[in-house]
Amino acid sequence: MIIHNLGLENSILNQFILELRDVEIQKDSMRFRKNIERIGEILSYELSKTIASQTKSVQTPLGVKEISVPEKTLVLCSILRAGLPLHQGLLNYFDTAENAFISAYRDHKNNDDFEIIVKYMASPSLEGKTLILADPMMATGRTLENTFEVIKKYGTPKQIHIVSVIGSEQGVAYIKKVFPENTHLWIAAVDKELNDKSYIVPGLGDAGDLAFGIKL
Repeated sequence: MIIHNLGLENSILNQFILELRDVEIQKDSMRFRKNIERIGEILSYELSKTIASQTKSVQTPLGVKEISVPEKTLVLCSILRAGLPLHQGLLNYFDTAENAFISAYRDHKNNDDFEIIVKYMASPSLEGKTLILADPMMATGRTLENTFEVIKKYGTPKQIHIVSVIGSEQGVAYIKKVFPENTHLWIAAVDKELNDKSYIVPGLGDAGDLAFGIKL
């Protein structure tokens, strides 16, 4: 796996990460969603540099110009519900991409263990396309693993990119084992620990609840 940890660089990205983590700023759910969306845009821009390109001719008022642009065989796949703001950030840049959505959640059997449940998937064909998987919080990596198993029936992508806001070192190490070697991971921050409930520490809390409200 090729890992792009953009949080190690000095950029405005880190300001958005800081605001996502701040317990006071988190109280503004609209700003929380917007910051995830903006992070998605930054990661999209960096990711776009690695996508195969094609040369197109454009007619201007004064002549013709050839420009190299990214190919358009992209599918954006987001994990509901926390993935929606991140998906919007990706879609702001890859606005001609096809879209897929998958429902995946933790089913806690007890305080110490949980199972990842996938109940819904809507996707176009992935055969020969570039797949961008969006999961804002990559804790254990098991959600991405289960998602990958489900989407295989929709075809074999020629390239896979994973986009995440915050991940744990454990989660990154885990997905390296289950995804193809040429998969790219684009991530804004990597934290060292998981707590006893498999939440990222220091992380930022529950991204879905912060973005959309507490669930029952």
